[in-house]
Amino acid sequence: MNYNLNIRGNFIDLSTPKVMGIINITPDSFYNYSSCNDIVEINKRVEKMISEGADIIDIGALSTRPGSDEVSTKEETNRLLPVLKDLRRNFSDVIISIDTYRAEIVEIVSNEGADMINDISGGQFDGNLFEAVAKSDLPYILMHTPAYPNVMQKQTNYENILSDIAIYFKVKISKLRELGVKDIIIDPGFGFGKTLEQNYHLLNNLDFFNSLNCPILVGTSRKSMIYRALNSTTEDALNGTSIVNTLALLKGANILRVHDVKEAKEAIKIVDLYKSCESI
Repeated sequence: MNYNLNIRGNFIDLSTPKVMGIINITPDSFYNYSSCNDIVEINKRVEKMISEGADIIDIGALSTRPGSDEVSTKEETNRLLPVLKDLRRNFSDVIISIDTYRAEIVEIVSNEGADMINDISGGQFDGNLFEAVAKSDLPYILMHTPAYPNVMQKQTNYENILSDIAIYFKVKISKLRELGVKDIIIDPGFGFGKTLEQNYHLLNNLDFFNSLNCPILVGTSRKSMIYRALNSTTEDALNGTSIVNTLALLKGANILRVHDVKEAKEAIKIVDLYKSCESI
């Protein structure tokens, strides 16, 4: 399915899937290499991602890995704001997404040049979040999670995981539309309150969510659903990530959120060629 995103008046065509590069300015990411708080190094990483074809840069200032603890809004702001300002100044044309679930942060970053909001909570952790997103007029990534990161892996019981997640999305999309949010991207939340088998069931049925008429973001990069399946480590999960990204693209993913941009862009090129040759 073809979608467009309105990024501050510029329309981004998702008929060819896009790549979102991950920048974690936290000390406790599940993938150690992705964590960085040195502004010079962050700029180098962003420059490299852009040179490899990143369409979006996603900046997160608090860890949401399974079992992680919450940090204060003040700490998140202190980590995030200098980096956002610097990147906005140095990379004026790049689309910058902010990974946060706090309304106060949304209000701040929308005035400092952020282009998208990526919320792992689905608006559950801050009752003012949806209103802040609506006020910002920025595209919003709505992710599924059953609970806070420190307890979410204890809540993996679903009556029917596909229909349960679809209902979750329908209710929240309806509320967002009522508030005037126009551009909504859905993220099934791989690794967030799901078992290994549930993650792959979701992947195998990703196109089930096409009925919601929203672009789909997939974020599986180097996650445990990959390295556990391969009896490996996060550091050795790049090849597995490329395989999972390819499967997600074949099932209709519109955005891949990744640590490794070059490999994700290659997967998109291969799948695009594969699909274009179906009828020759």
